[in-house]
Amino acid sequence: MVGDQLRRRRHHRDETLTETAGNAGVSPQYLSEVERGLKEPSSEMIAAIAGALDTSLIELTSAVADELRRATAAPASAAVSVTRGAFALAA
Repeated sequence: MVGDQLRRRRHHRDETLTETAGNAGVSPQYLSEVERGLKEPSSEMIAAIAGALDTSLIELTSAVADELRRATAAPASAAVSVTRGAFALAA
């Protein structure tokens, strides 16, 4: 989700991978792999990329946390059916 958020912010700024990567001090290939979730960057690398996109690490992590909350918020009916399914399998 961090990579998705970085990509969205880069696209919002109409920047290419090469532009953002250059500003962050990373290779375009590395940035592409981060955006696609193929690399797990260190917090320092995330901060460098976020800085290149004129955002803070706090803003970035807050946006990712919001996405996670929305993704895990299931409708009550779905939660009930999953729970019933788990009990059925356990029995």
